[in-house]
Amino acid sequence: MHTFAAYATSFVLATLIGLERQWRQRSAGLRTVALVAVGAAAFADLGFRVMGPEGVTRIVSYIVSGIGFLGAGVILKDGTNIRGLNTAATLWCSAAVGALAGAGLLIEAGTLTLFVLAGNTLLRPLVNWVNRRPITAEATEAEYALHVVCEAKNVSDVRELIASVLAKASYPVREVEARPEASGLVELDAILLPTDAESAELDAVVAALEQSPLVSSAAWSVEATS
Repeated sequence: MHTFAAYATSFVLATLIGLERQWRQRSAGLRTVALVAVGAAAFADLGFRVMGPEGVTRIVSYIVSGIGFLGAGVILKDGTNIRGLNTAATLWCSAAVGALAGAGLLIEAGTLTLFVLAGNTLLRPLVNWVNRRPITAEATEAEYALHVVCEAKNVSDVRELIASVLAKASYPVREVEARPEASGLVELDAILLPTDAESAELDAVVAALEQSPLVSSAAWSVEATS
């Protein structure tokens, strides 16, 4: 009876978690979450039957490490963006729900399910509000970059010009990347070391660069660091 109750509880609770993931068309949906939770419950129940409470402790330690490999499979890196972290965390929590159910802690499994659902639903408006705030050095760690366009034959001279202008403004440069464009032009992206920056100072740097006949155009940008 304990086994059936553990499996049924983990299945029902994981279905609630997985339904939210499936509704949002995540890579790990309803079936994946349910199978992870039921599998964790089965292993925890097996450990209890073979070795008692000590067996559950041992099995759970392996579940925690093993689910990490499964979670890694849903994490994708797209350029500088990383996707799937929330889905991997949901799988991890689903395994915890199953392990609790397999250990006979059904109330605790239900409580954890409520918190997982709250994290994936109730926190979403808060996350959206934070993400819509403008990026500033005062609010977050920010990475500033200068974007200077010039002719390919002037790349070396413009590199020196960028270094000189930024040195006068006391802004250290981490690296300068060159990206060829159409019509023989090259865009030089000067990435600044993470630091506080003033918009007015960066505007002055851009204005100084645009005064040079070697520069076709110049601008600066800011984005949050990972």
